[in-house]
Amino acid sequence: MKVAQINNLCGRGSTGKIVVQIGSLADKANIDNKIFFFSQQSKLNKSIKITNRFYILFQAFKSRVLGNYGFNSLYITKKLIKYLEKYNPDIVHIHNIHAHNVNLEYFFNYLKLKRKKVIYTFHDCWAFTGYCPHFMMEKCNKWKSSCNNCSLRKEFSWFFDKSSKNFERKKRLMNALEMTIVTPSNWMADLVKESFLKEHPVIVINNGIDLNVFKPTESQFRKTYNLEGKYVLLGVADSWGPRKGLDVFIELSEKLSKKYKIVLVGTNKQIDKKLPNNIISIHKTQNQLELAKIYTAADLFLNPTREDNFPTVNMESLACGTPVLTFKTGGSPEMLNESCGSVVDCDDVGSFKNEVIRICETIPFSKKDCLKRAKSFDMNDRLREYIDLYTLK
Repeated sequence: MKVAQINNLCGRGSTGKIVVQIGSLADKANIDNKIFFFSQQSKLNKSIKITNRFYILFQAFKSRVLGNYGFNSLYITKKLIKYLEKYNPDIVHIHNIHAHNVNLEYFFNYLKLKRKKVIYTFHDCWAFTGYCPHFMMEKCNKWKSSCNNCSLRKEFSWFFDKSSKNFERKKRLMNALEMTIVTPSNWMADLVKESFLKEHPVIVINNGIDLNVFKPTESQFRKTYNLEGKYVLLGVADSWGPRKGLDVFIELSEKLSKKYKIVLVGTNKQIDKKLPNNIISIHKTQNQLELAKIYTAADLFLNPTREDNFPTVNMESLACGTPVLTFKTGGSPEMLNESCGSVVDCDDVGSFKNEVIRICETIPFSKKDCLKRAKSFDMNDRLREYIDLYTLK
């Protein structure tokens, strides 16, 4: 058996790490596999880079001019297909292909012609919308019937609203394939069942984390940042903004007493300009071990996300023994139960603040229970479900 995974990244970012982890488990199961990717670099022997940054940037420019997001990049799609023809995989496993790196028309027609077994993991909602990977903040339900007059159009197209055309093309192309859809969360699976892809089989396979890395890890973090005797509230994100609830952290910093201290990881100089002086900003950690130390040092992990599928940060925090408080959005609440975290309605900052105080000052969650829950997210157990899917007759 041969499996070809296709993703924008390899070994970097959340999806890039997932494809490598799946590939490693496939190796152990003696499944021949390769990873085809498009952006940044990878030293993995079985990975094949298809293009370069300048090509992707030019395709992104074309997409914004023409409005046909997902239907450019013809040259590089043909190159990808040449690699696939040479490798001749039994299974094509698609991950993120919406970084201006694949022409959907050409690619999906090829998969249909060759009658390949296709598995498509939805890390966001882009596959069944005209433009957007997320629509929860817009409270948009047009995708259930047909995208049009897109309120987010200017983020994807400078001149033309082709959301309806893109939507109909995706619908026609994807429904012509024999395809199994995988979603990391039950929330995403429910969305798929309301979309034009509802006739395809949908399987939920949760993302996982490395419990050998994310575990209680003592450090001098509190002493280094003069946090002894404080309630440490932690937030971690790759990109901070309204979607990740940056404004919520700023508001909490104004409303909570001085015995609370907020630490944000994943910031940058631009974000620093928006932050009050009483929030500690850490641009990035040296490695995941350092991140595990910060999770362990915190009293509570806060995730006021407004749009998310199945956020890895929740799992990482639990695995380090730290409970989680999140908004009731996307798949974020699915990782929690009554023993390790709490959920508040989205945008209810008052209740969010009160819950912060309740959790920190009454300590309703134990480290033991957080660690027990985290065992459910062992990446070797969760991602092995992909291997079972590959070998399914």
